[in-house]
Amino acid sequence: MADKSDLQEWVFEAVHDLGGEATVAEVAKYVWNKYEPELKRSGDLFFTWQYDMRWAADRLRKAKKLTLAGRKWAIK
Repeated sequence: MADKSDLQEWVFEAVHDLGGEATVAEVAKYVWNKYEPELKRSGDLFFTWQYDMRWAADRLRKAKKLTLAGRKWAIK
C-alpha cells in the first residue's frame, strides 16, 4: 500500500521523466497514469494524494532535489 513517502519518489520520477521540469498538473497526470492501482489501494491517501503530492514536492525542495522554475517544479 502506498504512503506519503512513496509520493516523494513518484514526484521526483515524474519531473525527471517529463524532461526535468513540469507543472503540478503534469505531475499529477503522470502519477495517476502510472500509479493509479497503488493509489486506489492506499486507503485515505487515495483521497488526499494530490494535496500530499505538494507536500512531497516541498520536502524535495527542502532536500535541494527540486526547485521552483516559475510555475513548474524542476530538478536541481
